[in-house]
Amino acid sequence: MPIGFEKDICGVVDLLEMKAYTYKDYADHELTVGDIPADMLEKAKNYRSMLVEEAVQADEALMEKFFNEGEEAITVDELKSALRKRVIDGQFFLVTGGDGRGVVVEKVLDLITDFLPSPVDIPAILGKSPKTGEDIVRHSDESEPLTALAFKIATDPFVGKLIFIRVYSGKLKSGSYVLNATTGNKERVGRLVRMFADKREDIDEIGAGDIAAVVGLKDTTTGTTICDPAHPIHLESIEFPDPPVSIAVEPKSKADQEKMAIGLGKLAEEDPTFRVHTDEESGQTIISGMGELHLDIIIDRLKREFNVEANTGEPQVAYRETIRGTAEAQGKHIKQSGGRGQYGDVWVKFEPNEAGKGFEFIDQIKGGVVPLEYRKPVMEGIKETLDGGVIAGYPVLDVKATLYDGSYHDVDSSELAFHLAGVLATREGIKKATPVLLEPVMKIEITTPEDFMGDVIGDLNSRRGRIDNMEDRENGITVITGFVPLATMFGYTSDLRGMSQGRAASTMELNGYEEVPPNIAQEIIEKRNAK
Repeated sequence: MPIGFEKDICGVVDLLEMKAYTYKDYADHELTVGDIPADMLEKAKNYRSMLVEEAVQADEALMEKFFNEGEEAITVDELKSALRKRVIDGQFFLVTGGDGRGVVVEKVLDLITDFLPSPVDIPAILGKSPKTGEDIVRHSDESEPLTALAFKIATDPFVGKLIFIRVYSGKLKSGSYVLNATTGNKERVGRLVRMFADKREDIDEIGAGDIAAVVGLKDTTTGTTICDPAHPIHLESIEFPDPPVSIAVEPKSKADQEKMAIGLGKLAEEDPTFRVHTDEESGQTIISGMGELHLDIIIDRLKREFNVEANTGEPQVAYRETIRGTAEAQGKHIKQSGGRGQYGDVWVKFEPNEAGKGFEFIDQIKGGVVPLEYRKPVMEGIKETLDGGVIAGYPVLDVKATLYDGSYHDVDSSELAFHLAGVLATREGIKKATPVLLEPVMKIEITTPEDFMGDVIGDLNSRRGRIDNMEDRENGITVITGFVPLATMFGYTSDLRGMSQGRAASTMELNGYEEVPPNIAQEIIEKRNAK
């Protein structure tokens, strides 16, 4: 239990040992062990009783001891052992409190050691054979072949690219050759270092269950599987959502141009949810991330780590397009210019696909009305057009395209002609299939004192938000969860602080894409097409 509230937190009550661990100042290096404050003693006893009642359910003998001899008969070691069993089985979730500052973190580390599973407590890791696709099981054992996953990349100013590796089985040795199961290439492990915040310690090897950073791997990215070349295995990679927010960025001076490109490249390598590309029409450098704060931090890191001063443009929302209806369209490309002409003719049916399934191409050509070698160019033409957008230039999602008829010319037909025919059919078909604009919608959770709840809800409603749930917590705190369009949320953190005297906080994550109201969609389309 935390001792104190908000800015007055100064320690925790340990309900297992029934002692108070406190500190006076953020800079304190040790916790002071003492008696539980008198005004918290009764509450602490009640909470401990609840904890013991939950814990003894892990073991019948312990439960019998509890019923026969009472709570006092259960030792701290028995309590820890029982709670650990329930936590590892996924039946129980332990909660602690504190302010995240200073030495109180020691208690959190103790809890991790006492209750969370070690690598041998969890099921063996499951991977697949890169060649056959068959399931392969690897146990957390150093005698098994090496299996490891790269889960983070960081740029160190002294040693270059650091790749953080978690070993699931076997041993990873400095100087050894490993297989990058994602690319199929062998790579050499240069150095192995154990990280202590910003300090590094060179080590020779790490075994199953260990984490360390590797220097020297060139083609390894986040989510890459590293394994023994003689025993290849591919672990499940990490999937990252597409970033929904973009801004234009440019260096303040020409001297910073090259430094900015290098800096953005390294930051994108570190963070798979951060993307960089150049807009072909405007020539601007566009950076995309998971939110306004994410991009603010990227710009700040450019300045601090790469000494690049940059100007930024207005945040842009990553809208998407899709269709609600079904339509058939002909794409016919004919060009005669003296010599050999061009001829491609296709009929394509467009219909909505299941949400999240993306683009699907179905070949229903019967006979040889469109020869086999021309069907792939048709598909590529359709996909290229969908990626570029039809009504407002945003990528079109979740469309099923069925090629069912067409015609060709023995002399004039070519892959290019049928590629262009696919483009023409898509432009025509999507416009007839009730196209709509989609916008990213964020799931938001706001923690606010009750006094400001009315202002917060009113503000959310004005941003086209919808409330999903409200939950009252202790000390007059309310947690509001809901969904709100990203387009209305720029600058929200500052606005929320302003309306709550700095006492409310919020978190957001991408929930999905939803249809934009018609009047707003029309404004967006007109503004986009005017550029």
